[in-house]
Amino acid sequence: MTMTTPHLLVDPTKVEANIARLDNHITALGSTLRPHVKTAKSVDVARLLFHGGTGPITVSTLHEAEEFAAHGFTDIVYAVGIAPDKLDRVRALRARGVDLVVLLDSVDQAHRTSEANVPALIEVDCDGHRGGVTPDDPALPAIAAVLGDTLRGVLTHAGESYYCYTVEALVAAAEHERATAVAAAETLRAKGFPCPVVSIGSTPTAHATRDLTGVTEVRAGNYVFFDLVMAGIGVCTLDDLALSVVTTVIGHREDKGWILTDAGWMATSRDRGTAAQPTDQGYGLVCDVDGTPIPDLLMTAASQEHGVLSTRTGSPLPDLPVGTKLRILPNHACATAAQHTHYHLTTTTTTWPRLNGW
Repeated sequence: MTMTTPHLLVDPTKVEANIARLDNHITALGSTLRPHVKTAKSVDVARLLFHGGTGPITVSTLHEAEEFAAHGFTDIVYAVGIAPDKLDRVRALRARGVDLVVLLDSVDQAHRTSEANVPALIEVDCDGHRGGVTPDDPALPAIAAVLGDTLRGVLTHAGESYYCYTVEALVAAAEHERATAVAAAETLRAKGFPCPVVSIGSTPTAHATRDLTGVTEVRAGNYVFFDLVMAGIGVCTLDDLALSVVTTVIGHREDKGWILTDAGWMATSRDRGTAAQPTDQGYGLVCDVDGTPIPDLLMTAASQEHGVLSTRTGSPLPDLPVGTKLRILPNHACATAAQHTHYHLTTTTTTWPRLNGW
């Protein structure tokens, strides 16, 4: 039976290779991985991370925490700043034996979590990308003082590493992330606060790091699939991309230089993460049904259920009749996967369900 398009397609062989690559790198540096499951949001993918079992994970939603806990994952960091009205759900999971740790960066949040007897990591800002306090901010020890026995340690995320375009810049970002997290931990310890956990990570810095001294764990998530953004900054190659969207040609507008498909932004997302990179990949690179990129062809526009393919240079369109199956390599694997409920596999008719929601 022909599968309806659009649908997500995953190459599990590439997923396993991507997992092994980072596992080996971090292990060789003497630290451990706490994979972020926000990209795949799939228990089946998480099982691959732990050779069929379970292990420490990072989540981006409490729904993820609840679902993964139901499948035996009991060591979980919720790596989004905690909203007070979510603490009841956190406590419910902890009452079930799940060691769920939250993230915060303010005294107000610390009071709320401490009163609820919920352990927390303090978010440290290493590059101005998002939330967190700096190692020299007086708020850091003030938060720790409020947390008291519920303080687990510090966590940072080098979000600006997604804008590094050389090996040297990536290595520097990774070292700065490490040094900032370690400095924050040392600040707390010097003031008498225990800081057992020093957690760092992003997919770019996890692959670029050369030294993990003082770090207890590394977080990364995108690496299981990779995407065009990661390829664009040199973390991987196009051959490493394990995720694509299968689509069908449904029409042509030769007057406009367009090929129309049935995969719009509802299938690929509106993410344009490569727009700021040296090579803009539009809404995604177009491949044939076997996954080989078609030279010069991009998904250049999208409406809800229509994709528009055209050539990068204005060269003549390839001959792709109505009914032709194609694959789109996405800019951002997390955003594209979020548009779907299942992964279809290249190696079997089995599907892997994924979860959405918060």
